[in-house]
Amino acid sequence: MSVWLRKLGEVTVLAHTLDDDSAENAFLADAQRYRRELLAHCYRMTGSLHDAEDLVQETYLRAWKSYKGFQGKSSVRTWLYRIATNTCLTSLEGRQRRPLPSGLGTPKSDPTDEIVERHEVPWLEPLPDPHDDPTDPSTIVGSRESVRLAFVAALQHLSPRQRAVLVLRDVLQWKAAEVAEALGTSTAAVNSLLQRARAQLDAVGPSEDDALVAPESPESQDLLDRYIKAFEAYDIDELVKLFTEEAVWEMPPYDTWYQGPEAIGMLSRVKCPAEKPGDMRLIPTTANGQPAAAMYLRNPDTGVHEAFQLHVLDVAPDGISHVVAFLDASLFEKFGLPATLETTSS
Repeated sequence: MSVWLRKLGEVTVLAHTLDDDSAENAFLADAQRYRRELLAHCYRMTGSLHDAEDLVQETYLRAWKSYKGFQGKSSVRTWLYRIATNTCLTSLEGRQRRPLPSGLGTPKSDPTDEIVERHEVPWLEPLPDPHDDPTDPSTIVGSRESVRLAFVAALQHLSPRQRAVLVLRDVLQWKAAEVAEALGTSTAAVNSLLQRARAQLDAVGPSEDDALVAPESPESQDLLDRYIKAFEAYDIDELVKLFTEEAVWEMPPYDTWYQGPEAIGMLSRVKCPAEKPGDMRLIPTTANGQPAAAMYLRNPDTGVHEAFQLHVLDVAPDGISHVVAFLDASLFEKFGLPATLETTSS
């Protein structure tokens, strides 16, 4: 019996080669279909793209090791979700929640005050949208609302077990008895956890009236285009016009957040490292089911535009209502984005 590595999409699974491996091949083929939706599930649980990728890999490893004992009483998909959920719960033991700056409980900041990076805080991370397959299972299992930054940030206020129960019941639509079996608890306990989780989510999560415009809609595309052009032209006055009256701007790992178009405009004027038109270039993309833009900043020494920030936008019917600008260049590779942009002739 030899050991070999086989790729499951982007996930590497440890497998054992047998003389008759038809069952193993069937498992690999079946399990591969759920990689993306399991990634979204682990992301909802952890708030971290990097952690979610590791946990999906661990899920497949655990599934492979226990596959011989799989009796087929449930579907492979349900079985994988059970393993993934418990893998996440084990991983979350003793860990801090992943907030956004506006979720730290501090008041909004003055844009002229000093800003401080806090790398010791495990900040919430964005999730790339699937671009390779429009019928990807994650688009069916979880609506855009279930991976919205605001929703995932709100989930972070719940205990891990409350989080698991709410996601399994309200996002995946499992029955209480199914959740109880998956978590090794009683149906009564599941119902109690769900009640407390829903109450907490109502207190901290996005409201039902907080409707967003779909990223592919003409309105959203137009606002994103104007947003990109304003930054590239270093036109702060035009940028300010795009925000709603109560718009919020935050940029982890800085622990400050800002509210209102004027505050956002002032922040851009006094804190933005760019100095003139052309210093910034942006590429449109999507994240968390929302419009997004990858910002590249010109290196003054080389003239090359280098990966700088990933902006995820909430687009409401009356303008941009929220921007989270993630200052983490390592995210660019995860989003299939280049580290630098080729220099264009002026």
